[in-house]
Amino acid sequence: MLLLIGLPLLTAVFGWFVGKKSAKAYYLLSLLCTILEFLLCVGLCFRPDASVTLPGVLDLGLHFQMDGFRHIYTLVISFMWMMTMFLTRDYMGLRNFQKNVHRGPHAHTERYFFFTLLTLSATMGVFLSADLFTTLVFFEVMSFASFPWVIQEETKGAVRAANTYLAIAVMGGLAALMGLFLLQHELGTLQISALYTKAAASGKMGLLYTAGGCVLFGFGAKAGMFPLHIWLPKAHPVAPAPASALLSGVLTKSGIFGVAVLSCELFRDDPVWGMLILSFGLVTMLLGAVLALFSNNLKKTLACSSMSQIGFILTGIGTMGLLGRENALAVSGTLLHMVNHSLFKLVLFMCAGVVFMNTEALELNEIRGFGRKKPLLHLCFLLGAAGIGGIPGLSGYISKTLLHEGIVKAAVAYGFLLHAAEWIFLFSGGLTIAYMTKLYVCLFIEKGAYEEKKRYMSLTSAIPLLLSAVLIPVLGLCPHLLMDRIAAVGRGFFEGEALSHAVSYFSFENLKGALISVGIGAALYLLVVRRWMLQKNRYLDRWPARWDLEEQLYRPILLQLLPAVFGPAAALFGENRITGRIALWTYRAGRFLAHAFSDMTDALIYALRRTIFKPEDRNFEERINKTIVYRAGESVDRYFEKRGLAAPEEHYFARLFERIRLSAEHATHNLTDTMSFALLLLCVAICAVMVYIFIIRN
Repeated sequence: MLLLIGLPLLTAVFGWFVGKKSAKAYYLLSLLCTILEFLLCVGLCFRPDASVTLPGVLDLGLHFQMDGFRHIYTLVISFMWMMTMFLTRDYMGLRNFQKNVHRGPHAHTERYFFFTLLTLSATMGVFLSADLFTTLVFFEVMSFASFPWVIQEETKGAVRAANTYLAIAVMGGLAALMGLFLLQHELGTLQISALYTKAAASGKMGLLYTAGGCVLFGFGAKAGMFPLHIWLPKAHPVAPAPASALLSGVLTKSGIFGVAVLSCELFRDDPVWGMLILSFGLVTMLLGAVLALFSNNLKKTLACSSMSQIGFILTGIGTMGLLGRENALAVSGTLLHMVNHSLFKLVLFMCAGVVFMNTEALELNEIRGFGRKKPLLHLCFLLGAAGIGGIPGLSGYISKTLLHEGIVKAAVAYGFLLHAAEWIFLFSGGLTIAYMTKLYVCLFIEKGAYEEKKRYMSLTSAIPLLLSAVLIPVLGLCPHLLMDRIAAVGRGFFEGEALSHAVSYFSFENLKGALISVGIGAALYLLVVRRWMLQKNRYLDRWPARWDLEEQLYRPILLQLLPAVFGPAAALFGENRITGRIALWTYRAGRFLAHAFSDMTDALIYALRRTIFKPEDRNFEERINKTIVYRAGESVDRYFEKRGLAAPEEHYFARLFERIRLSAEHATHNLTDTMSFALLLLCVAICAVMVYIFIIRN
């Protein structure tokens, strides 16, 4: 288990030095690491139950455990990393099978591989963790290690999306940390297996709900749960397609992992908590599907689809709490839909990557018809789209059937509310079919500018894509042989009961739910997409810009409301004569320290940008300006010239002084992003808490 975490970390560090000389060598090393990681996970089949403890690390120690669910998901993680790494060769332009390659060794490939391996290590740590402290440590490392994926292209949109991703990650991490403080104080342990017993003995449900809400905020943010989903539609379109597959298929599941621990251990069989998670799940499921239907960007549609499918999974987790000990259907459906969604997004984002690396575009109006006369891409995309739509015969139908049956069973006890939830479930399934039909028709049916038959991907990409896609019908056609057994292996983590009888997946009663969703999807596609969104052979953006939750709510609160409220209060405290000179000097000292911390952060960022995040430097001649510093350098040049001392070049000291000035200006200039200072204060708060816990308290 430690090798699963340590191997990618060691490979990332060693490969960094290799990548400086050869990007292809770093790629081969990364590919070999992911293959070995997958083989290690397969080898752990012979050790289904194991645990490891590293005492004293970070004071509380790190604890790891392997069980059925963790084994399933380490296999999923390693398989997805391996498959996407194969695609990366073509996507990053490390194999020039096209004439005009838009990426190459110059495009920060060594940075991409380094953080991809680091994220793999941290993600393994999250899913192998046996206590919530270990979970949070690796969860935060994973969040910050995946940040370079989002900012990889370094465009204006990528920088803004990365800032949003980082802001949500920091705020979510702080909230989760506060929740863990409360749990540790009240229960005396964060061991996952002990939470249920300790919580039952505590009886302080108000405090436990408060702590659980804080932790839910942190993990729900990573999962893409409403209303913390705002990073998903922005991060996926700008990240490289292989990274998008991992963000959607794996990193969102790390958030689900935390939500499942809370729901199945801390609040096991709690109908109040179950109804809360169910409510968030239904809203996330419906809103994500609506956003996907209105999106005209291929990867953004898939990102919003991820949000919707996370809603399906949260709905299953909420249903578990309502069903109590009769949760077998909900447990099996939740576990299988987690696995299915990871597989679907692996296939669909790999297909999106193939489209983008050939067309340099993602807007539907620009990529229309690209998939025509490309049978392999056609087959793989169709299997992924139909699978996520829940079409019978594919794996998505099996997990959605189990989730649907779980809701129907809960409706017997909870009446109208769960009947309404059932129709939201079916309607969201119809929306899924509608937006996937929109993508399929646009790419493979409608005519566009990309109908010529040419080589569009190499065998290095084609074989992993096909292998991943073939799993969808194989699992869907053998539900009892394969999928029921997968559910049986992993249900212990969810404290689930065994199914009392085999589910007749292809009975008319179960097929009816899928047929209702198909009918709703067909009607929505014909009425909304073809009649309203498609005008004069162009897809129109019908989603109002003013409905952007980040721009209309979060940024105004953080950047306008809070400064407007606390700014005058701080000024009043600082300038009020009643408080005297002590308050005034306190205010000035605080302001000085704030600016000092800000400049220190700028210096750190400057150092990072000159090393790991080094951008392509603009021409120095374009930035030169004859400032006072430049003229001082000219005086030095004249001094040397009068004394017959030859400088290396003309205006040597003037240019040198100006270069130093520009570097210093860049290093000490305030951060341009308006949210960075708020993030800085949050990070300072984390550091202060850590200093107290690990140094002052001891």
